[in-house]
Amino acid sequence: MKIPLVDLKAQYLSIKPEIDSAIQEILDNTSFIMGEPVKKFEENLAKFCECKQAIGVSSGSSALFLALKAYGIKEGDEVITVPNSFIATAEAIVQCGAKPVFVDVDEKTMLIDTTKIEEKITPKTKAIIPVHIYGQICDMDPIIEIAKKHNLIILEDAAQAIGAEYKNRKLPIHETAIFSFFPAKNLGAYGDGGAVITHNSEIANKVSKLRDHGRISKYESGIVGYGERLDALQAAILDVKLKHLEEWTSKRRENAFKYNDLLKDVKSIEIPFEESYSKHVYYVYVIRTKKRTELMKYLKEKEIFTGIYYPIPLHIQPALSFLSYKEGDFPVAEKVAKEILSFPVYPELSKIRVDYITDNIINFYKIPIADV
Repeated sequence: MKIPLVDLKAQYLSIKPEIDSAIQEILDNTSFIMGEPVKKFEENLAKFCECKQAIGVSSGSSALFLALKAYGIKEGDEVITVPNSFIATAEAIVQCGAKPVFVDVDEKTMLIDTTKIEEKITPKTKAIIPVHIYGQICDMDPIIEIAKKHNLIILEDAAQAIGAEYKNRKLPIHETAIFSFFPAKNLGAYGDGGAVITHNSEIANKVSKLRDHGRISKYESGIVGYGERLDALQAAILDVKLKHLEEWTSKRRENAFKYNDLLKDVKSIEIPFEESYSKHVYYVYVIRTKKRTELMKYLKEKEIFTGIYYPIPLHIQPALSFLSYKEGDFPVAEKVAKEILSFPVYPELSKIRVDYITDNIINFYKIPIADV
């Protein structure tokens, strides 16, 4: 039984007539850049998130960058974030000329350790980027309190967390968040895509201009901007998928709960910890084990494919060596990076397949150590 980590074909086939119709409409109209499809998707996304505005952009990475630019982050500033994220989180800060300042994470949730934020604040600190990794929202109330106390911007990196909730509140929990629509995400395009969602109309207007060369009319630009628009084809696809997102989220959660129930007695692994305040959307289902390499190899032999998000913490990424961090600076992030392993959890994953995966995990831990 071959089980991929992500099965985009299964998802496509489940909504094929809707997707094909939406694509054909764009082809028939031959209007591929911006226009009504993007506007419609933005309106529906804002409604889904219960926020004022959503601005579609070319990727989650560009969403981070453009939002930081809109907030005025510039050379000499410092931005606090975490080391256990995709490099785009730090890249966006560096691309603004600012410096990423890392804070270690909580070992149970692998989300930012809010007790360690204030010690990293300096006169140069201008913003905090909490990363809602794996689909669970950080504990935002203490972060908001710290930001208000020190007059800091909060930009929520929700690239993996669309549909997640914090104390029954939808994103953005504070003011502004970003999404990624990379194909494997819970709401994925058929290419790259992203969005900035915000309650701040001024930020929304700035991001809208920045994504489209600073235009105020077709051939007049009020500011220097960038070419980071969401194209109409991707917007149309995302708009179809958005209608199914709540159902897909429920199925992801069901699969995660099945894993939890079946694996809870396996003492050699730690299953994901979901906070009481949280509605976790399980972009990936992440366990921790000290036998990761051996388990991955064993499961691959059984045609079960797994992943690691992410094996190299940002503070020891070669591209960020100029920040002069070293191994040992963030012990929790480094520890979990060596132990995390992700299993398939997508909505189309059947109970039979979840049972097959968990049966093989349980069998692996019954093998004598010398045979592993």
